[in-house]
Amino acid sequence: MLDKQNLIKLARMPMPFGKYAGRMLIDLPEEYLLWFDKKGFPQGELGELLKLCLALKIEGLDSVVKPLKHM
Repeated sequence: MLDKQNLIKLARMPMPFGKYAGRMLIDLPEEYLLWFDKKGFPQGELGELLKLCLALKIEGLDSVVKPLKHM
């Protein structure tokens, strides 16, 4: 799950729906990701990426992904 392609997707994929539609996944607030954790993540690739994003934010590693937005 933690591979280069997923990290690039976190940096460049916009949230497709909801309050933060259009915001890159890596830029979603941790509180929003925690809400998904409680309510249930979406099915498929988006849900897996959101889980990864939450894990990176909890560990303080989201700053490693942010530079990939501009590569």
